[in-house]
Amino acid sequence: MSKNGPLALSFHALVVVFMLAPLVVVCLVAFTPENTLTLPTSGFSLRWFRAVFERADFIDAFYNSLILAVVAATLATLIAVPAALAITRYHFPGRDFLNALFLSPIIIPHLVLGVAMLRLFALMGVNGSFVWLMLAHVVVITPYVLRLVIAAAIGIDRSAEQAAESLGASRFTLFRQITLPMILPGVAGGWLLAFINSFDEVTLSIFVTSPATQTLPVRMYVYATESIDPMMAAVSALVIALTAATMILLDRVYGLDRVLVGKN
Repeated sequence: MSKNGPLALSFHALVVVFMLAPLVVVCLVAFTPENTLTLPTSGFSLRWFRAVFERADFIDAFYNSLILAVVAATLATLIAVPAALAITRYHFPGRDFLNALFLSPIIIPHLVLGVAMLRLFALMGVNGSFVWLMLAHVVVITPYVLRLVIAAAIGIDRSAEQAAESLGASRFTLFRQITLPMILPGVAGGWLLAFINSFDEVTLSIFVTSPATQTLPVRMYVYATESIDPMMAAVSALVIALTAATMILLDRVYGLDRVLVGKN
């Protein structure tokens, strides 16, 4: 196997630095005691973190995003798992069309989807509804679950399923005790990606949220247009910490490499 040369390693290091540098800068600015986005700072302070927790609108927006992401990711998983199994195991008319339909939200810009859903919800008279906001998120995050579950379903050995079926196992028992454990890395990884994408979604959410259902990314966007103080850096640092903690927990509990690659 050929090894990467110094030039390739240097290029990879530059890519990593380029990707991580903005996150590091945001986290450093979050601890500034100044009233403006300043780096380097005169010292370190938790002032802006305390300010975040004193803002009820940010706390409410965080809970909205958390509940929305959990429910939307769960619904997307419940839709994607049977769809992925049907696409990978059966040949039926319209299978390719169904697969393309599920993946189309990845191709269509979220700005276009947001405008279209805004118009649709206005015609239906459901603007500002949390349920319809959740369904909008399900539409855009289902492809992430579908792709990972399809990858996991294609790579499994079906001999255990065939043996259980020959012994009289019902379809539900077959799925619960054999199929689901084998595709669980893909399901878990898909749920995680769906959760993160739903929690971070801002472009589509701007069009279909209301003051009562405003998510954290939308609240951050609105606040950033009104003020330039470091509070946004503090909120961003908290979101980065939450994401990192979720990834570490998943790695400790199940194994991050298995989840992302979708292997047993």
